[in-house]
Amino acid sequence: MAERTKWLVDTDWLEEHLDSPDVVVLDGSWYLPQLERDPKEEFARAHIPGAMFFDIDEVADLSTDLPHMLPSAAMFSDAVSKMGISNGQTIVVYDGLGLSSAPRLWWTFRVMGVKDVFILDGGLPKWRAEKKPVTDVLAKRAQGYFHAQLDHSAVKSFEDMLKAIHDDSVEIVDARSEERWRGTAPEPRPHLSSGRMPGSRNVPFGGLIDETGRLKDVDALRARFVDAGVDLSKPIITSCGSGATAAILYLALDTIGQTKLALYDGSWTEWASRQDSVIERD
Repeated sequence: MAERTKWLVDTDWLEEHLDSPDVVVLDGSWYLPQLERDPKEEFARAHIPGAMFFDIDEVADLSTDLPHMLPSAAMFSDAVSKMGISNGQTIVVYDGLGLSSAPRLWWTFRVMGVKDVFILDGGLPKWRAEKKPVTDVLAKRAQGYFHAQLDHSAVKSFEDMLKAIHDDSVEIVDARSEERWRGTAPEPRPHLSSGRMPGSRNVPFGGLIDETGRLKDVDALRARFVDAGVDLSKPIITSCGSGATAAILYLALDTIGQTKLALYDGSWTEWASRQDSVIERD
């Protein structure tokens, strides 16, 4: 059987552990506006029993108009403690598309110091296809105690990226479509121009996911990055439209053994909106 990431748990395992007090299940669904899907409303209708909805736009840095930016360690600690989450528990995250926004939540918990955080393989689509239980009953958990320890090295700022575009020892890998990266197709956010950061490589996130919404195996993932010209011996910074699908690249790179990884939190939404950025186009 082809090797796959250690960060996945299968649906059977989760079903067996739904009643475990040390397992916390979180729905991290988030959708671009053009999909016209309301993740909160969908969660209220049907979710995995015991799961709680984690809104990446609410548990975020609200001092910026950029979407779902990483919150401070203090804000994150307070929010997840109120959700009934404590240090030492096992976190399982999923989303409504299979593998879309869940990796962003996985990455967030990892950046905040959680080692035991996993992604449900195939997400809610696979869970429901297997006729596993869903409910509309909202779970209530007692207050938890969570203390975050933010790994600053895994998060890059705009200022960091201004330096990175001139640093040949670092690779920048963009998860957006090739057309957006080349600047030949518009951005989904109408006020932004398309294009790319100088020196960046393009590995569209969709090429890392199979037709069932599951992350591909290690060999297939590695081939995608190699074919895109990514030097896997260098530290890598992932980017995308708003910092969400960049986490899919982060997950895939971690899966193939990359250890020097970071994510540009503001991603293209920030880069393209700044007057002092540099944009290349074909």
